[in-house]
Amino acid sequence: PEGFWPGPPDLAVEVISPTDTYAAIEEKVTDWLQAGTRMVMVVNPRTRTVTVYHSPAGVTRLTEADLLAGGEVLPGFSCPVSSLFV
Repeated sequence: PEGFWPGPPDLAVEVISPTDTYAAIEEKVTDWLQAGTRMVMVVNPRTRTVTVYHSPAGVTRLTEADLLAGGEVLPGFSCPVSSLFV
């Protein structure tokens, strides 16, 4: 099919750049969740962390010692957070 998908994605991944502000990232996450996105992953290369949002209140912050799992959105997917920062 041509064009854009008619609804929100199940998963959004945002990689924080050096010029991003906390407020801008927070706004993007809120927009994704309000649109119906089921999971938002925010990757922070500076702190080497991944913050996973399932809802505004459902937030998990993962460090390099943790395993990133796709849950119901990406069944069977998992990888060490440390492997994202090679």
